[in-house]
Amino acid sequence: MRTRIFSILLITFLAAPSSYAAEFTVNAVTTGNNGEMMVFSPGYLKVEVGDTVNFIPSDASHNAESFVSPSSETAFVTALGKDTRITFSQEGVYLYKCTPHFVLGMVGVIQVGKAVNKNDALAVWKPMEPMMSMNQGRMATYLEQID
Repeated sequence: MRTRIFSILLITFLAAPSSYAAEFTVNAVTTGNNGEMMVFSPGYLKVEVGDTVNFIPSDASHNAESFVSPSSETAFVTALGKDTRITFSQEGVYLYKCTPHFVLGMVGVIQVGKAVNKNDALAVWKPMEPMMSMNQGRMATYLEQID
């Protein structure tokens, strides 16, 4: 009887983590609460494997498209102006942009668990940084938050 109870508890414990997945929201806005222009809010987000992020554009001109992800299978792109839910299944750093507003500095970072590809993300970002005509220090601020 004791073994059976232990087995049931063990199976319940092992199955439980998937039921604890969290949901987060990233808003893509033309003007943020603090007056920033062309911004994802929050710009840096740390989640765990299995968590879902809801990308909510404020209008039809915004989307989210990864340009760095841990693997090609985990890359994502959302449709312009459409709310989109993405469940992150692989640990690492995801750098993303609003495709039409990248040059205006509309970028963001999602860290999923450990930053296993941080050095790769930094290497990809470095030559892209001069392409931004506005909000040039924004991505640097987000990248500093990666742990």
